[in-house]
Amino acid sequence: MNKKYNLEKILPHKKPMILLDDILDIDIENNSLTSTFSVYPEKVFFEKDKGINSLAGIEFMAQTIGCYSYFKNGCKSPKPGLLLGSRLYNNNIDYFIEGIDYKVKTHEVFSDNEIVVFDCLIYDNNDNEVLSASVNVYQGESIEELLKSE
Repeated sequence: MNKKYNLEKILPHKKPMILLDDILDIDIENNSLTSTFSVYPEKVFFEKDKGINSLAGIEFMAQTIGCYSYFKNGCKSPKPGLLLGSRLYNNNIDYFIEGIDYKVKTHEVFSDNEIVVFDCLIYDNNDNEVLSASVNVYQGESIEELLKSE
């Protein structure tokens, strides 16, 4: 796969914690972004003979949201975000399977400029929905205050 985007510049992570492989589609006008990832033994969370537990889907979603935030913010250095929680986490699989390309679609449905709600979906390479969730995040100017230890 020829990568189009350098995710180390987009996400506030370093390898091996970048779980996504690339970005497929950016549509800021419609508040959405689609990323992709494959499952292989060198990937963090990989379990031999199983793949990656579907509970890691929340991190694939969070990283896709991080990519969306980067582009929505005019491609400026990423600000840290806090995952506040998710609702309606539905998974139709136990594991993401080795050798399958997955797509993660995120769509911003609400924002008050600090709290943002996203609908996220993960599809397999046959466009079957395998996981969905509503994800709530915080990304405000005062995040540094929240991160300070007391």
